Amino acid sequence: MRTFYSLLLWALTVGIAVGQSDLFLVPQPKSIQKKSGVLVLKRDLALSCPAELRKDGRLLEELFALEKEQRGAGKTRVLFSLRSELLEEGYRLVVTEKNISIEAGSPAGIFYGLQTLLQTLHRNEKNQWCFPVVSIVDEPAFTYRGMHLDVSRHFFSVGFIKKYIDALALHKMNRFHWHLTDDQGWRIEIKAYPELTSIGAYRGGSQIGPYNDHRFDTLRYGGFYSQKEIAEVVAYAADRYVTIVPEIEMPGHALAALAAYPQWSCTGNSFSVGQGWGVFEDVFCAGNDSTFLFLETVLSEVMALFPSEYIHIGGDECPKKRWHDCLRCQNRMKTEGLADEHALQSYFIQRIETFLLQNGRKLIGWDEILEGGLAPQATVMSWRGEAGGIAAAQSGHFAIMTPGSPLYFDHYQSKNPTEPHAIGGFNPVEKIYLYSPVPAVLSPQESVFIQGAQGNVWTEYMTTEQHVEYMVHPRMAALSEVLWTGPRKESDLPDFKRRVDVHAQRLEQKGYVVAPHFLPK
Repeated sequence: MRTFYSLLLWALTVGIAVGQSDLFLVPQPKSIQKKSGVLVLKRDLALSCPAELRKDGRLLEELFALEKEQRGAGKTRVLFSLRSELLEEGYRLVVTEKNISIEAGSPAGIFYGLQTLLQTLHRNEKNQWCFPVVSIVDEPAFTYRGMHLDVSRHFFSVGFIKKYIDALALHKMNRFHWHLTDDQGWRIEIKAYPELTSIGAYRGGSQIGPYNDHRFDTLRYGGFYSQKEIAEVVAYAADRYVTIVPEIEMPGHALAALAAYPQWSCTGNSFSVGQGWGVFEDVFCAGNDSTFLFLETVLSEVMALFPSEYIHIGGDECPKKRWHDCLRCQNRMKTEGLADEHALQSYFIQRIETFLLQNGRKLIGWDEILEGGLAPQATVMSWRGEAGGIAAAQSGHFAIMTPGSPLYFDHYQSKNPTEPHAIGGFNPVEKIYLYSPVPAVLSPQESVFIQGAQGNVWTEYMTTEQHVEYMVHPRMAALSEVLWTGPRKESDLPDFKRRVDVHAQRLEQKGYVVAPHFLPK
């Protein structure tokens, strides 16, 4: 298991800086009973746990290996155990003056219990490392607790991706939606089609300035992740109980792929990787069987790298003009008895879904996959408001809520004129914190199809890793509490502000950039 050294060092330094006469937990657990007294760390660790939990025990073992100053003689006793009566990701944490116990429904629950435990670590008045005596019973409100990152518009290093995943784990989020392909760059190595990266991963310039100005620089820009790097990141995420959901865009947002392999367009013309933001008319040809062979080959390599049950295929913002003018696409419509190009898109999505299902995977896509009829077992990610998610749930399909308002973290989080340039919109922390993923119009029977929600980070105007973090924190903390603890009320805001102030210090001391908005003054 990969080292948790930086995570533990973060816990220790925060304990020095903050101290803990109170609990400042984010996300807030379901039930907390805090009692007087503390458990002072002893010099050695006595860990008792079944074999399947040993890798999580390494987290505490490394904590004890880091620093042994100000500790008494003897052993700190820690017990990990699995309990079938607890939810899969739920846990029960009990700290007494003599020992620590974490019971959970699965190894993931043990890990989440450890995240909570580490947030309570502090120095007492004698300058000793200790944990408060406390009993916490906790479980998540939603099964899908996600964050997204677009690496096509701007590319980010493997090191940053790991750091981003660390942030998800600290917030008890369990899905990382990795947006790997788009018009502006193809970011994943596909060995069967090397020109996807040798050509499709690089563009000849990038749009600069406001969205509608259409000004460009002439700097070659790009990058991609090798399959070895992808495997490394997938394993890193799995150690933190984060599942990566890869996205391979189709049938639209395909310009980078078509620049490398134009034969799978409707026109066969030569293309350049997109330099501007927005939507481009050229898409994958739905009338050409070799298009599907190409995509199935790509998806086969993707599935070999990512064990996620979901494979995201995009499906959004697909212009239909090329299909309307394409003889092969029109012939496909006649052969299949399709009424219009919207039905052709449904045919395209359902054909891809059939392939994924044959390989033991499930299709997820943006809410445009509803157009022309939803694929039989597809899950909808609702971004154009909540209508797509509502329609999916009412028809018995699972949905993930990620409406642009308030869950697009590329929108402004402050009205201060000094804010860095963003694509538009206004999604302050308070608005995110008060968002409920389950629309009120759904019946209790329909509501069970809402699996959770996700914060989206589109990077047209985020050119650096520091800017990404500025846009994400502390908004990720707000969303994490909605998804873990459950929908919040306005009366909860003051307490969240109190806790997130300390939490922001934790993040900053671990090296994250945190926007100053919403923090108590």
